[in-house]
Amino acid sequence: MRGVAALLLLVALVPSCLSQERDPFAWLYNSRGHGFLQADSAGGECPAECDCPPTFPVAMYCDGRGLTVMPSIPARMKYLYLQNNAIRAVPDSAMVNATNLVWLLMQHNQLASDAIGEQAFAKMQRLDRLYLHHNNLTRIPPNLPGSLRDLRLNHNRIEKVIPAELDRMDNLTILYLHDNVVTDVGTSLKALKSLILLDISGNHLKTVPQALPVELHQLYLESNSIDTVPEDFLAHVPQLQYIRMAHNQLTDKGIPHNAFNVTGLVELDLSFNKLERIPLVSTTLQHLYLQANQIKEFTLGSFCNVVDVSNFSKLRTLRLDGNEISRHDIPTESSQCLRQASTIEV
Repeated sequence: MRGVAALLLLVALVPSCLSQERDPFAWLYNSRGHGFLQADSAGGECPAECDCPPTFPVAMYCDGRGLTVMPSIPARMKYLYLQNNAIRAVPDSAMVNATNLVWLLMQHNQLASDAIGEQAFAKMQRLDRLYLHHNNLTRIPPNLPGSLRDLRLNHNRIEKVIPAELDRMDNLTILYLHDNVVTDVGTSLKALKSLILLDISGNHLKTVPQALPVELHQLYLESNSIDTVPEDFLAHVPQLQYIRMAHNQLTDKGIPHNAFNVTGLVELDLSFNKLERIPLVSTTLQHLYLQANQIKEFTLGSFCNVVDVSNFSKLRTLRLDGNEISRHDIPTESSQCLRQASTIEV
């Protein structure tokens, strides 16, 4: 009898989904509207329109729920997923309890700058990632916390960047501003002492941003209207290794003689511009992209002034296709200068 009783108890405990040959853990991710993920703790209840897994009680999943307003946020939350909704505003009151947030993902909503409270993000002194790309912002939100390391504002309608918007953000390492309508950044980037990646491509810039952060490693300026390069701008960013300036309006006159002749540079992309000559580059450069320009001559001196056993270009990739030269224009002695090049496209 004891054996029969134990068997009956086991049957009662087995989820009904097992008898239907379904995933016994389906309740974890198909529980919307059933209350299974509405975890309750000292930090407050999970709002009904979101999911808060009991196994990960500091995360709140509200993505892709058709939300038009901010949900209530329990104080315990560290990771908040609000992407792919139709949220239009972030009032100060909505973020009162959100002081422990580390990640806040709000990309692909309908946020407008005028609908973001002045202090909406100010008290999030632990915030590390803030994703606001693909919204309707016309300026960078005010009073962003100095703890931020990753800020994504691409695909908005931001026109200008002013110093006050990036003030106190000493820890920021990644800034995505691409695909906006920025015409000027002034000296606002100078305050970003830890920035290593800046993507401001797909905007309306006519000049290279002034006072670039000294720790910058990667600079993306593609698809702007830049026609000149400052003569010494690389002297102030000694850590810079990757520059991409394709799809601009650069001409030979707009590039000073030694502008790109710096030893730290690893990759330089000047494709889809209006160059007629190969600019002078350092022998330490490894990848050079010059396709789709108007180059009429293969100038070996752009890569090597002196060629011997210890002096030669470290260039591995050279693209010159889509210009006004052919392979017959490559000097025979180039094999000594470009001895490490594995790819030369003409």
